[in-house]
Amino acid sequence: MPTPTLSIILPVLNEAAGIASVLAPLQALRPAGVELIVVDGGSTDYTAHLATPLSDRPVSAPRGRASQMNAGAAMARADRLLFLHADTRLPAGAIPAIHAALDTHLWGRFDVRIEGTHPMLSVIATMMNWRSRLTGIATGDQAIFVTRKAFKQVGGFVDQPLMEDIAFSRNMKALGRPACLRQRVTTAGRRWEAHGVFRTMVLMWRLRAAYALGADPVDLARRYGYAPRQS
Repeated sequence: MPTPTLSIILPVLNEAAGIASVLAPLQALRPAGVELIVVDGGSTDYTAHLATPLSDRPVSAPRGRASQMNAGAAMARADRLLFLHADTRLPAGAIPAIHAALDTHLWGRFDVRIEGTHPMLSVIATMMNWRSRLTGIATGDQAIFVTRKAFKQVGGFVDQPLMEDIAFSRNMKALGRPACLRQRVTTAGRRWEAHGVFRTMVLMWRLRAAYALGADPVDLARRYGYAPRQS
């Protein structure tokens, strides 16, 4: 079997209702040298069963995006890695754009578009993209990609329940600035709309500020509404 040129690592948890629709658009990439690794974090539904025939390497790992993405990276065969959230879709031409970016950078991310009906979602996405471009900090919703060598050099993702993408970006910035691609991935705005766009925006600002001041990611995760796994 030829060595893939890119490994897509997708952490999932209880996504049975939509996992087939998530993986379907990625199937055309597999014959073109893209490896698809789905990392299940202990789903209690049929996520893993449904994902198996639609991926190259189904993997299990302790729950948590950092833990799951690190496990997927450890299994990946390609020298270039793309970390993709289950509710994020790639734009057309994403794979050639990633390869071109990694020819000159060690890592990078896409601009993002938040899908939804609230008019503020487009404003929030624009703010996220500009903030990322100015600071060199990427979020997981922006589909982070990286060379395997650089990923190993920084030790992968810090295994924490929240802000693992921020910690990773900080570590990667020590090696070099990210490639900031203007092509937009599309991520679901379900949480924003379900919990209130302005309320969620203020909450995220507060959590990021608290993290910057040294707050415990476990406490921040609970404030976000996520129950961290027990060690």
